Amino acid sequence: MRLNHRYFTPQTIYFFLYLYVTITSMEHSGQKLDRYYIKKVDADKKSIYCHHDLMGELFVPTHKHDKAQLLYAEGDVVFVTTETKSYFLPARHFIWIPSGVAHSIEPKSESVTMRNLYFPVEKDEDVFYKSEGIYPVNNLLLQMMLFTNRWNGDLKKGSPNFTIAKAIKAILPQICLTNLPLELPQPKDPRLSKILRHIENNLGETILFAEVAHEFGYSERSLYRLFQRDLNMSFIQYYTIRRILKAIELLLDRKLSVKEVALEVGYSSVPTFSNTFFKFLGQRPSDYFNGENIL
Repeated sequence: MRLNHRYFTPQTIYFFLYLYVTITSMEHSGQKLDRYYIKKVDADKKSIYCHHDLMGELFVPTHKHDKAQLLYAEGDVVFVTTETKSYFLPARHFIWIPSGVAHSIEPKSESVTMRNLYFPVEKDEDVFYKSEGIYPVNNLLLQMMLFTNRWNGDLKKGSPNFTIAKAIKAILPQICLTNLPLELPQPKDPRLSKILRHIENNLGETILFAEVAHEFGYSERSLYRLFQRDLNMSFIQYYTIRRILKAIELLLDRKLSVKEVALEVGYSSVPTFSNTFFKFLGQRPSDYFNGENIL
């Protein structure tokens, strides 16, 4: 059969190219998600599943698994989003994701190395394992994670590697005493979404609550109630957390000094910025800036 070239206008060719790229991308994404997260992690219900890799894809769509997940990040920031919260996972920290929690993962760059251990749920577990949380990695946990560096796939019950991985899980409630407040709730009210975008776009400026209320047509009292009802936190709490999260991101980029980072997130006083940063991460921004990528 001969095709009449008159039907192949530039618009038609563009459409078929777009369709081809879209289908190919969907197939590739679907295969990756299905092959790794759905089939491999939970294939053996009793094993501890291990996966360490340089993060090539920049987005892992929403998924969940029966095993709980320990995700350690190195090299850059990772954004983890659940149904209720957006987590900001800095380098040299890990997030604990309980069994059955739907989440997506988005590294800031392809240079992120993510090290994952997936643990089967056991009876009468410590309450630690039932809650999402972000924790710094101390020297003990770091050395144990280093030991897992060459592992990949299922760690079978009874094997030495399984025993070591289970020991990593067992010590978490003992050494992870501070759940860092590096998450922000997801807004449900569309009116609040506009205000949060305004905050996001103006982090380098001093944003006053009264001015925000006036700009968006609220009284201070009604806007305060909107934040508390929808996010369960005040404006200043949300604003402060968002500034610190942005500061962590800039410090990891290593392109600006601590003073410049402070200015970029709206702090004219470096000591005030340093004290606020310390409350969140337990270390000064200068110490965080000088930290090395260990793995």
